Amino acid sequence: MIKSIILLSAGLDSLVSLGLTKDKLNITLALTFDYGQKSAQDEINASEKICKYYNIEHKVIKLDFLKEITQTSIVSDKNLPSGHELDNPQESAKSVWVPNRNGLFLNIAGSYADSYGFDNIIIGANKEEGQTFPDNTQDFIDAVNNEFLYSTMENKNSAHPKIVAPLINYVKNDIVMLALSEKIPLEMVMSCYRGGGRHCGICESCTRLRHALEYNHADKYIKLLFDN
Repeated sequence: MIKSIILLSAGLDSLVSLGLTKDKLNITLALTFDYGQKSAQDEINASEKICKYYNIEHKVIKLDFLKEITQTSIVSDKNLPSGHELDNPQESAKSVWVPNRNGLFLNIAGSYADSYGFDNIIIGANKEEGQTFPDNTQDFIDAVNNEFLYSTMENKNSAHPKIVAPLINYVKNDIVMLALSEKIPLEMVMSCYRGGGRHCGICESCTRLRHALEYNHADKYIKLLFDN
């Protein structure tokens, strides 16, 4: 029987990826990473609730070394970009870049898959963020899948674990639309870079989420998730 593992940050993309593929790809384990990001505890708490809702196992993996080598605002005391600072997507992406984050996360998940026979690794990579983050693109996913041909063993169900990105051709507006149509529990989302229990509404991740909710007239979730 096919079984899958998911990278779960509790953000919009990972939550919707889980809701869309949980049964189809038999997701039984979620990995959440604590690398010292400002929102780490909020992501962990929200991911725990999501895993209980979907009845899947949840593991938190600490990567203290990644905090030590990350100088950008998502981890350090530097202010996260907001407002007009987000008008330059390339610069705002640099300000929250974590060294080789998705590459590292996928290879850790690849180790779990190799050891326990998971067929798929689900990631919330999407078209919108792929425009500024190269590790959110199909080319990146294809490259890591090719790496797995050499770095993992064949298992009884499939040749090697494969990365699946169900949202790779979707932008945030479409992702929220999918969530609403599939009744995925958006009230459980935690997308904020700042942390603090609720969405700040001004960091890049919050801005993308709020715009997508507004586009879909999802006023209920705007009031529920944001302070203002």
